Amino acid sequence: MKKRTFLCALAASMLMTTPVLAQKSQAPARIVVSFSAGGPVDMVARIVAEQLGKELNRPVIVDNKPGASGFLGAQDVLRSPADGSTIWISSVGTAAINPSLFETIPYNTQRDFRPVSLIANNVEVFVVNANLPARNAAEFVEQSRKERTPPAIASSGVGGIPHLAMLQLKQSTGVDFLHVPYRGMAQAITDVVGGQVSGVFADVAAVLPQIEAGRLRAVGIAAAQRHPALPDVPTFEEQGIAAVDSNNWYGLFVPAQTPDNVVARLNAAVRKTMENDAVKDRLVRAGTQPQASTEVELKRMLDADTEKWGALIKANNIKPE
Repeated sequence: MKKRTFLCALAASMLMTTPVLAQKSQAPARIVVSFSAGGPVDMVARIVAEQLGKELNRPVIVDNKPGASGFLGAQDVLRSPADGSTIWISSVGTAAINPSLFETIPYNTQRDFRPVSLIANNVEVFVVNANLPARNAAEFVEQSRKERTPPAIASSGVGGIPHLAMLQLKQSTGVDFLHVPYRGMAQAITDVVGGQVSGVFADVAAVLPQIEAGRLRAVGIAAAQRHPALPDVPTFEEQGIAAVDSNNWYGLFVPAQTPDNVVARLNAAVRKTMENDAVKDRLVRAGTQPQASTEVELKRMLDADTEKWGALIKANNIKPE
């Protein structure tokens, strides 16, 4: 009788606790985006979040925390529990460039965050006004040497990847350019199309429609390999211009104190997400190159780019606007 009473009580206890556990497992996780909704980082986060939620067996929502050059989003993640429920999606800018660009910054990516996985590469392409005679980057450089005044090259802002890619081109060729920073890429692209400035470095996704419409001409890929969306556009290296390599990658990070098993589970879920054909197709159509990685591989990229961009920023004495 005592045994039967004990078993009944145990069964009742399990029935009472099971819904609580189930409810806990379904609590939403967050991907924090340090930028406003509708931008490229937000777009990638939303494509990934739905499938990642299925792999984790819990909803994953996108939470936009724009402001202060990405600082607010990063700080929000660092204030959150280190249990895998809050994930930071960062571009190379907020992760690897900001620490060198700003004199004071409320986080240290290498110390305060733990990499989970790379999710996308965003190769930069150099585009020029379609009415310019240059058919490729090498011709643009040679024509620029002959100009009495430096060609005007736009960017999305001081210290961003497009600005730094332009500095790489200047450093590699010795050709001077007039840097024209904008507050965002949209107006910069509009003014290249309109002829107010000669060219701009941009993510392929940002300029692909204008290239396809013939309003912009793609003249060089700032990467080691050609971009699948622009297979006929040679890399800078193929054109004899070295060291113009600007990958605006996106990666997922969690607070540094997050346990190993949690990071391992997140990494496995991200890998399965990035293997999903629908996710890959949507990212490719958006102009990005989907790619997962190990924690170690993303850490290696973070460290290398922090050093590379930091050296370029210091050599050119770049200060934020």
